[in-house]
Amino acid sequence: MSGKTILFRKLIHVNACSRMIRKLRKILIYGTCLRDEHPEILETFSKSRVPLAVCLEEEHMNMVGFKLATMMKTCGPHEIVVLTVDGSPHCVQLHMMVEECLKLVPGIAIKHYVIYKGDVIEVSPKVVKTARYLSKVKKLLGE
Repeated sequence: MSGKTILFRKLIHVNACSRMIRKLRKILIYGTCLRDEHPEILETFSKSRVPLAVCLEEEHMNMVGFKLATMMKTCGPHEIVVLTVDGSPHCVQLHMMVEECLKLVPGIAIKHYVIYKGDVIEVSPKVVKTARYLSKVKKLLGE
């Protein structure tokens, strides 16, 4: 890690038409715990993106989702990257929430990544959607 300090901003506290988002047109939405658990990965993903922290243990996904949809509409980002730990019931909601926002404001490139045992794994929107449906997961597992 280079030692660069990433400015900590909670998504919910950032102006809906933030100057930085309008300038960079790329957003990184990350699980707040990554600052402590995987700072080097967070630093890498933050390059040329506006990093915004979310913890769905603290804020309701509806509030964060409404704010994000407003940002998507008013700032017109070209890309949103979601980065969380894998296996957290709260973090998986963050991925689902971004996909829901995309239904309201289509046309933005969305990428999903999870960190599992220190490795970054990209997951498709199809994987995120499937994770919402326990009946589909059951079928995939052959139960």
